[in-house]
Amino acid sequence: MTAGSDRSLWFRAAEGDAEAFGQLYDRHARAIYNFLYRRTASWSDAEDLTSAVFLHAWRRRAEIELDRESALPWLIRTADYTARNEWRSKSRYRRALAAAHLLADHERDHADEVAGRIDDNQQIRRARAALHKLPKHEQEIVELCVWAGLDQQAAAVALDVPLGTVKSRLSRARKHLRDLAPFPAVENQS
Repeated sequence: MTAGSDRSLWFRAAEGDAEAFGQLYDRHARAIYNFLYRRTASWSDAEDLTSAVFLHAWRRRAEIELDRESALPWLIRTADYTARNEWRSKSRYRRALAAAHLLADHERDHADEVAGRIDDNQQIRRARAALHKLPKHEQEIVELCVWAGLDQQAAAVALDVPLGTVKSRLSRARKHLRDLAPFPAVENQS
């Protein structure tokens, strides 16, 4: 274990070293935020969920033992679970409101209009639309290997699947995306 590795920082954080945990946060918060933003297409939701991921990590720091030098695969897996739980919670809430006839027609507020004008949002929506046409297991691989920038071994850890499974899913996802639309970023990834 090197002194500056995630594993050593995690060990120090588990012993109560808040500064070590802060260093882990500084290293990985942007990647977790970007992952969650791509999942939610909402800046504010991604910020809230990023905070929830690191709060969960802080609370469980003594229970979790990293099996790699990087904490990123574990954090991404946690972010995935956190986003799914949030989506299920919001779905239940909306269904309850709709059942009680309390859900009014959604009106876009100023923040939605401003965010809608940004070209990045339009591009990510198109990419997400193409991504959603893939099977779920291929979507996860593209999100981790292409968008989050994890190597295939780290993606295997994050998804708790064998490395060969990651490689075959990524290959099939690339083929499916090429058939849907040209995405140079996907084709150039190795």
